[in-house]
Amino acid sequence: QVQLVESGGGLVQAGDSLRLSCIASGRTFTMYTMGWFRQAPGKEREFVAECSWSSYRIDYADSVKGRFTISRDNAKNTVYLQMNSLKVEDTAVYYCAARVPPGPTYEYWGQGTQVTVSS
Repeated sequence: QVQLVESGGGLVQAGDSLRLSCIASGRTFTMYTMGWFRQAPGKEREFVAECSWSSYRIDYADSVKGRFTISRDNAKNTVYLQMNSLKVEDTAVYYCAARVPPGPTYEYWGQGTQVTVSS
């Protein structure tokens, strides 16, 4: 198992930036593909970005391409989500998640961190 703890959320204005962090503990961090998801009020949870263990494969949702950057530091067991040019519609609870490739299912989830973008 792996335990995930997110941090870095907050209240910002449209156009601002935030960096979310997710620290993993437990089993070997490099086993996992790490992802970020988000859930806005009244909406289903949606994929934001993911990063393979070596950072060789990185994918983004179309809605965040060019604005968000996922990265990981395996020495620190940490994955990051740099969010630039934030929009009001980015407001959501952001979750860090882990899966063991090649399986597609994210098995482990953090508790989430709130990101609120005001106009």
